[in-house]
Amino acid sequence: MTASDPSMPTLAATVLQSPDAIPLARFYGALTGWTVHEDGPTWARVRPEHGPGLSVQYDDAYVPPTWPGTPDAQGMQSHLDFQVEDLPAAVSRALELGATEAAFQPQDDVRVMLDPDGHPFCLFLPGA
Repeated sequence: MTASDPSMPTLAATVLQSPDAIPLARFYGALTGWTVHEDGPTWARVRPEHGPGLSVQYDDAYVPPTWPGTPDAQGMQSHLDFQVEDLPAAVSRALELGATEAAFQPQDDVRVMLDPDGHPFCLFLPGA
């Protein structure tokens, strides 16, 4: 297969489930500086100028994952990674926007954060 193969998929977005899609999309828009496109009360897109973005879909049965995972609860199946130049400043900014810092932190140059709906995401320094 080649890149010009019309059957070759291109990643457009990662989709997060949410009990309140629009506020979560606005959180990620504010966190990243990307544009939020509110497509209705149950779906929103968060897009950079170029490249894949995020989408947020309403899910009334959404249950936040646990971090770190435990055998008796829904664990994290995926998470988002955001590289930053100033980790303390990025953590502070995420907290101001409504994130929380996870209690368990596996390494010093990475901060595991939880978005307002409980999805884990990481802020990390280059080379981490």
